[in-house]
Amino acid sequence: MTRDLRTARRGTLLTFVLAGLMCGTFTVRIPAIADKLGLSESSVGLALLAWGLGALVTMQAMRGIMARVGSRSVLRFGGPLCAAALVLLALAPTYPLLLAAAALFGMAFGVVDIAMNAQGSTVERAYGRPVMNGMHAGWCVGAIAAGLAGTAAIAAGLPFTAHVTLVAAVSLPILVFLGRTYLPDLRQVEADGERTSGRRLPPVVYLLGAIAFFAFMVEGTVADWNGLFLRNTLGAPEAIAALGYPVFEAGMLLGRLTADRVRSRFGARGLIAASGAATAATFAVVVIAANALVAIGAMFFVGIAVAAVSPLSLSLAGTATATPGPAIAQTGAMGYAGLLLGPVVIGFVSDASSLRVALGVAVVLGVLIAVAARFLPRAEPRLAAHSEVTGTPRERIKVAA
Repeated sequence: MTRDLRTARRGTLLTFVLAGLMCGTFTVRIPAIADKLGLSESSVGLALLAWGLGALVTMQAMRGIMARVGSRSVLRFGGPLCAAALVLLALAPTYPLLLAAAALFGMAFGVVDIAMNAQGSTVERAYGRPVMNGMHAGWCVGAIAAGLAGTAAIAAGLPFTAHVTLVAAVSLPILVFLGRTYLPDLRQVEADGERTSGRRLPPVVYLLGAIAFFAFMVEGTVADWNGLFLRNTLGAPEAIAALGYPVFEAGMLLGRLTADRVRSRFGARGLIAASGAATAATFAVVVIAANALVAIGAMFFVGIAVAAVSPLSLSLAGTATATPGPAIAQTGAMGYAGLLLGPVVIGFVSDASSLRVALGVAVVLGVLIAVAARFLPRAEPRLAAHSEVTGTPRERIKVAA
């Protein structure tokens, strides 16, 4: 079983990497999409909205699906579908077909995002120690790789269609192969033999969803607005302004690589509270920065501060019920809504005042994370020990077929 666990952990980690790579490739080549089809900024925004709404729709629907079939079956289907949808996105010859392909890619991505987090929770419970932040570090690696590969493709003059199709063609067979590495979800057996997955989710799942919502709003704010803030408000050249997001992502990677060890020592509740306070403090430095270099440096520490919040929320949701899938689907859907809503809120506040004032919303979000963490249970749910995964009768936990 130890070999199976190691294989499942590596397989799930690689799934996170590939998800980050595919999503990042789409994001990096958005200007090329606009050039290929002659799109205006509003048309590009509508395509991104179709992608985001597609993801949100499937995330909302995943709760019941995960309860019935589990993350392993969903990933075996959703992973290759996501790669195939990326090909359709690359080949779309007209704007209406691009909208359809973007929506399909978003829907497939939503399936993969929820299922891979549920699989990560299953692996984490099987290990009996925190590993979820390490999984999310894989996403950062994939996103950074997408940025570097995109830069290289642009420098080499590789057309958008060829670049995106190549990424999808490489990802698809790997995702098919990884389907053999996943673990079946864990389900607790009640005395009456009924599965707990059909019951109403406990309130803590919705609290964790709210915390994820705040954290994803911060991440979306940085991704969509930091470049404009650095260029338009602080007067940075385009090349310097472009550094904000990768520096933030590098901080996220560092934070997630270390967060599992910090959680083991100080607990998830304390780590989320400290992360929220640190997010507020570091983003305040970004907001009041007098020049771009100070703001970019602060972005790195914002990345470190907020990195652990969404993975911890999903991890705790996975231990809130006997079957992790439905709880993670609910928390993930609430969190992803924040990723979509955050940039919109910043835009409205910016129009009403200024972008510097609007970015202050992220400071408030950090405070809300810290405050919400105080309402989490002090006693963190114990992760399943290795013997429990193999079917110790005393704990009445089995591996679902």
